[in-house]
Amino acid sequence: MSEIPLSVGSNVRLIARPTYFKTADPMPMLRPPDLVGIGEEGRVLERRPAGYWSIRFERGVFLVESQYLEVLTTEPNALA
Repeated sequence: MSEIPLSVGSNVRLIARPTYFKTADPMPMLRPPDLVGIGEEGRVLERRPAGYWSIRFERGVFLVESQYLEVLTTEPNALA
């Protein structure tokens, strides 16, 4: 199975926790890693410098590197 690249608007799932989360605010703040649970789903809002993606999760918008994310796909035959 080929890996699907991240893009703006993609639905993603957190597959591992970083050491901390960085908020996507104009003045980013560091937040504890247990703020977002492994397996929680979010949506890619934008690409940021230094290899980060701005992801909207239930508890806020955070900057996350792609190594911690998995792109979700919806296949038409998945429900059949």
